[in-house]
Amino acid sequence: IVLSSRPFHVEPRNIVGDDPQERVSAEAAILNSRVHYYSRLTGSSDRLLSPPNHVIPRPEEIYIYSPLGMAFKVTGSDASSRNPSIITIFAIWNTMMGTSILSIPWGIKQSGFTLGILILIFTGLLMLYCCYIVLKSPKAIPYVDTSDWEFPDVCRYYFGKFGQWSSLVFSMVSLIGAMVVYWVLMSNFLYNTGQFIYNYAHNVNVSDSEYGTNGSDKVICPFARNDAANHTHGTVDLGGGGNGTTDFSSFEHWWSKTNTIPLYLIILLLPLLCFRSASFFARFTFLGTISVIYLISLVTYKAIRLGFHLEFHWFDSTKLFVPEFRLLFPQLTGVLTLAFFIHNCIITLMKSNKHQENNVRDLSVAYLLVGLTYLYVGVLIFAAFPSPPLSKECIEPNFLDNFPSSDVMVFVARTCLLFQMITVYPLLGYLVRVQMMGQLFGNHYPSFCHVLLLNIIIVGAGVLMAKFYPNIGSIIRFSGATCGLALVFIFPALVHMISLKRQGALSWPSAVFHTFLILLGIANLVAQFFM
Repeated sequence: IVLSSRPFHVEPRNIVGDDPQERVSAEAAILNSRVHYYSRLTGSSDRLLSPPNHVIPRPEEIYIYSPLGMAFKVTGSDASSRNPSIITIFAIWNTMMGTSILSIPWGIKQSGFTLGILILIFTGLLMLYCCYIVLKSPKAIPYVDTSDWEFPDVCRYYFGKFGQWSSLVFSMVSLIGAMVVYWVLMSNFLYNTGQFIYNYAHNVNVSDSEYGTNGSDKVICPFARNDAANHTHGTVDLGGGGNGTTDFSSFEHWWSKTNTIPLYLIILLLPLLCFRSASFFARFTFLGTISVIYLISLVTYKAIRLGFHLEFHWFDSTKLFVPEFRLLFPQLTGVLTLAFFIHNCIITLMKSNKHQENNVRDLSVAYLLVGLTYLYVGVLIFAAFPSPPLSKECIEPNFLDNFPSSDVMVFVARTCLLFQMITVYPLLGYLVRVQMMGQLFGNHYPSFCHVLLLNIIIVGAGVLMAKFYPNIGSIIRFSGATCGLALVFIFPALVHMISLKRQGALSWPSAVFHTFLILLGIANLVAQFFM
């Protein structure tokens, strides 16, 4: 362990540094005696009688103790390993940028263009404030060393075992919900990638059987609604190099998005989930940043090519356009609750910030960048969606589904996202295993059978959803509203009010506002069942 606040005495022969004969100074021995004296007065978690600053050694006098009887001198302080603000900001941005970005245009369509933009801004500000409460919550606890605490520890302090276990359960909901969404998307991307390769190899010219537009930048409506069919058309043409209709039908039978692809993924991903360590997959997290940057570039290119197609009808829908204000807006709030969700790991991310006094500013800047990214993608896809001839109702929960499998740029996007998700999925499974097995058995890897059973349950949930309900928009909004109820609204608001009350600083406007936050979280979850 690193003794950042308590030096100790070791024999000179066991000191390892630049000089093999380096000896313990008299000053270090005195400091060691003083700290031992303070340690006998009180427990290490009590700040009242903790060693004063002049007793704590300087960073260059801190050693790392080894059970083998050796002490290695620390080169440099903790501050040298911390990140500047710009790195911290983009780490938060990269962590929050997940699969939800694919559903933002659909959410805007469900709520209406104008109302969707307003809801995105309002929800982002609300989530930022709740995240600020979570970030500040450990420091509001007096007389206890909370330097290593996470938010579940804060919940345990205020609410006992109930707070600890309930925060764990809702954290599991967010993680397993994300894994289910990943399985549905991986099935989707693998299907379209395989179809692109098959069509290219067999010289099959597919102008998708779904309704769509003409031209080089084709946009399709996979599930035509209302009268959209009157304005669209599609054909499938087997070229001379193809193997005929029979072979194409056989390929479609064995390469089905919902019937076979989710099962094929088990062969690849179930063994990866059983790895004892996830350090190998952590090396590929940079793929997430590359995928998001490429996705933004793709959206920009498509918007330039397609142009804007907007008409403003405030409350009444038309054949091709949706109204600006719709009663389906809770579907967007559910998606955004997960899209802006980082509350369960924000304390850990901020610990690596070099300038701790700038945590609130850096958190705010990160949320601003995330909000602008979501707004950029959502507005451009909605505005550029070609109406006419297609209806805005054709915008899919995964907006990449509105482009045919033959689109080369979209093929690259799907391939990048597929490889990214294949590397991130075991990481999510590792987090679920560590938290769940650690709480139940006190061991992150109790046995292979325990881990295999847990992984089969998680994979089974993903396969079932990919086969029977592959709607990532609904999965995201339900999981977001469920985990957000506890970890975004209820627990942060209650923790903040209890902390202020114990300090005698709780005012009635503050109590009313934070009670309103709790009611808002409850309403957000309940509304999902009526959409």
